[in-house]
Amino acid sequence: MQYRDVIATALGQIAANKLRSFFTLLGIIVSVTFLIAVLAIIQGMNVYVQDNVAGAMIGTNTFQVRRSPINITRFADDDLDRIARRPIISKTDAAVVREVMPDAEAVSMQSGWPTPIADVTWRGRTVGDALVLGVTAPYQTVQDYRIAQGRPLTDIDEEERRAVVVLGADLAEKLFEEVDPVGKDVRLLGEWFTVIGVNARKGQVLGQSFDGFVLMPLSRFEMIYGRRNTTTVSVKVASAEEVAPAMARVEEALRVARHLRPTQDSNFSLETSDALVDFWRTLTRVLFAIVPAIVSIGIVVGGIVIMNIMLMSVTERTHEIGIRKAMGARARDIERQFLVEAIVLATLGGLLGVLSGWSMASAVAAASPLPARVTTWSVVLALSLGAGVGVAFGVYPARRAARLDPISAMRAE
Repeated sequence: MQYRDVIATALGQIAANKLRSFFTLLGIIVSVTFLIAVLAIIQGMNVYVQDNVAGAMIGTNTFQVRRSPINITRFADDDLDRIARRPIISKTDAAVVREVMPDAEAVSMQSGWPTPIADVTWRGRTVGDALVLGVTAPYQTVQDYRIAQGRPLTDIDEEERRAVVVLGADLAEKLFEEVDPVGKDVRLLGEWFTVIGVNARKGQVLGQSFDGFVLMPLSRFEMIYGRRNTTTVSVKVASAEEVAPAMARVEEALRVARHLRPTQDSNFSLETSDALVDFWRTLTRVLFAIVPAIVSIGIVVGGIVIMNIMLMSVTERTHEIGIRKAMGARARDIERQFLVEAIVLATLGGLLGVLSGWSMASAVAAASPLPARVTTWSVVLALSLGAGVGVAFGVYPARRAARLDPISAMRAE
């Protein structure tokens, strides 16, 4: 028999037993659907974080001087102890960076993680869960903030520790609605602050607004919260190509300023947006390891079902097998026929699972902020798993069919 005849026979058997074929494939369909949908969401999140979140938090032409690295999960316990003993990033460090980077577009300081959350009140109206950020004036340039109303924070506000704030667009809209917020006094953290400006809208990422914040001078922030151990310095240069050489200059200057010997490791970290992407991928790598393991259980179950159905099919078609052998079919022809049937079944299940998973991922992306991206390699993986299951669990039924005695098989009812 030619392979096209074998495949046509296999499809004919599937078409003749639609309900049985469907339940045979159900385990593989469900498993592959879950695999495709989860991998699509994870892959979509990876791309989204790289293109949107990381760039929004740390621009591609920006780097940060931090006390500890962003992706701290990659360090051993001894390294974590050394990182915990590092000195905080101080205003002296920021001054060193400004001195060595006179050509930078902006060098700023900002309060670090965890960012305080507070209620903001105006005339009895309160908006909760506002992020409170203590920053120096250049931070607004680093983050590409644009003022829609009023004015931005200035160096004078920082030097005089003024009780002034700039509001994010969402916060201002919810708190003041149609009223001009500039010049109004809001209550925040038990103190009164004058609104001097409102930022232009930045938008949302994964359903989370980038406009629900309060900016205040870092000096005023430290009066309320104290100096943060995670305060960072951000440096914005003209282009992404200038980041690497600028980081080298800053690292050398800070090592000299902190009196570090050549044999000593730096007691600070320099981070770019790539660090955020790497940190996210470290987290999702765990899911990439767990998901196939869970899916493999369903695949194995589906394979066992296919093997049982194929054994049942061999029993039901014993008479047919005897006739084929009597007409000259060789044992390998019979074996090939049943093996191809198992592979076609499993591959069809994988294909249906891919389509179902694709649809599920698209539905999740349409109904939620979670992005989804079905990649070629995940589709190839799913189809390969299906075909592999067909081979692994179809061999035994195929060999059993091939070994049937033609005389005994023809006598079977």
